[in-house]
Amino acid sequence: MISLLLGVGRVAGVAGALVCLAAIVIRMTGQFWVAGYQTGTLLLAGSAAMIGGCFCLLWALTEQRRIG
Repeated sequence: MISLLLGVGRVAGVAGALVCLAAIVIRMTGQFWVAGYQTGTLLLAGSAAMIGGCFCLLWALTEQRRIG
């Protein structure tokens, strides 16, 4: 369970950071829309993914303390 939470947290965090970075770079080039989505929406989705990743990592930490 803990290794699954760690894996999901890491993947979600990295994916969220990449989506945020892409949204920032695209917006700095002067584009407001990407594949039908506004760049602000992509930034929000990336932030949500990073928050979800942080939640999974925090959950893994609390499980480790509870077990050991």
